[in-house]
Amino acid sequence: MAMGAGAECVDALEARIKAQAPNKCCTLIYTSGTTGNPKGVMLSHDNMTWTANVAGQTAKLLYGEEVALSYLPLSHIAAQMLDIYMPLFYGAVCYFAQPDALKGSLLATLKEVRPTLFFGVPRVWEKFQEGLIKMGRQNTGMKKKVAAWAKGVGLKGNMAIMNGRTSKPFGWTVANAMVFKKVQQGLGLDRCKYCLTGAAPITRETLDFFMSLNIPLLELYGMSESCGPHTISFPWKYNVTSVGVEFLGVSTKLANPDKDGEGEICMGGRHVFMGYLNMEDKTRETLDEDGWLHTGDIGRRDKNGFLYITGRIKELIITAGGENVAPVPVEDIVKEELPIVSNCMLIGDKKKFLSILLTLKTEVDSDTMLPLDQLTLEAQDWCRQRGSKATTVSEILDSKDEAVLRGIQEGIDRSNARSTSRAQKMQKWSILPKDFSIPGDELGPTLKLKRPVVANLYKSTIEAFYVE
Repeated sequence: MAMGAGAECVDALEARIKAQAPNKCCTLIYTSGTTGNPKGVMLSHDNMTWTANVAGQTAKLLYGEEVALSYLPLSHIAAQMLDIYMPLFYGAVCYFAQPDALKGSLLATLKEVRPTLFFGVPRVWEKFQEGLIKMGRQNTGMKKKVAAWAKGVGLKGNMAIMNGRTSKPFGWTVANAMVFKKVQQGLGLDRCKYCLTGAAPITRETLDFFMSLNIPLLELYGMSESCGPHTISFPWKYNVTSVGVEFLGVSTKLANPDKDGEGEICMGGRHVFMGYLNMEDKTRETLDEDGWLHTGDIGRRDKNGFLYITGRIKELIITAGGENVAPVPVEDIVKEELPIVSNCMLIGDKKKFLSILLTLKTEVDSDTMLPLDQLTLEAQDWCRQRGSKATTVSEILDSKDEAVLRGIQEGIDRSNARSTSRAQKMQKWSILPKDFSIPGDELGPTLKLKRPVVANLYKSTIEAFYVE
């Protein structure tokens, strides 16, 4: 290094630091692009530092005592907030997972680190669920009966907490010692105070499964434009299918509510972003004159302040008859009624009736993360229960497997029976040859469904639904 170069570097650094200001851009987060081209979200220094501080206060984090695990890409706002800014504010230890965490090594790292807070997108929790179900199938006799009994106690106890009761049901201590603690230790979550989920919808089936093991998944809600969080669920205050209550210092309003009290969720507070990089028109569409951030999500609030997401404006299906149908609630019911289904997409905008595209649960290539043709063990079990010996998706499609097709039709019928209006009933469906994935571009980086991409990929299948 040349003489004096070190001093020049220090001077340059000092000049750069002095040029910073709370209202200047600190970081750029690009949106997932599920409904269009990605947008550069500009978040200021004040946005990020205020949010990190308030998020920790809201969650009652303890300075110097928290442990976090970084495994999501740092291009994701949740990763930046949970892995960088909040640990800095609260003196937390942050471990970094192996590069192949999402390909299989995450569980081993979790058991080694034992974090005190852990955020998992729904697919991460679903993979844990699939693994636990697979292990549970190996139980027989008394061990199997004890596990089933304990899960019943766990679900009952956590539902009681959700409803404001503090007393534990009969058998809780035994169930905790024999089952809950062992499962928590096996997942590395035995000292985790916050098992968080967000970034995409999670099914009621998965929420109930983990509640039955005394691992309540606490939903939070927000977006890149709000530095990540806006609402959170607490271990002492949560409601299944709700995304929780507001963080300290933020505001929520529902714009243009309908007769049921559902409207567009708008956010206010110091966590609201500066705007989109070089996109003034898009910024004006999202930030109104009063500073409210229009999320594009439709929601409602209950009397206790819990917020519920019921749909997304851009995803709303308007049938030929003028009926508005939010696709996600219908899709969630289908997945509940048909455990063999991995992903699904409701169709019907400007159409006379609704149809649905279905993908089945299959194994994933650990190197490419692309879905394989091989059905998961859970999916194969579902087939066996209905008299089918199918082990692959192609077998089902090539042979037009009557047992599987009949079972799926029965599940669709049950889903229709749960619909709240005739407009929500599905008339036709089709099994797609492969599951959706990030490498396949059907899913965004947070596993949100890219509906326009899927609609374009399977255009001919969709058109066939409506041939008269």
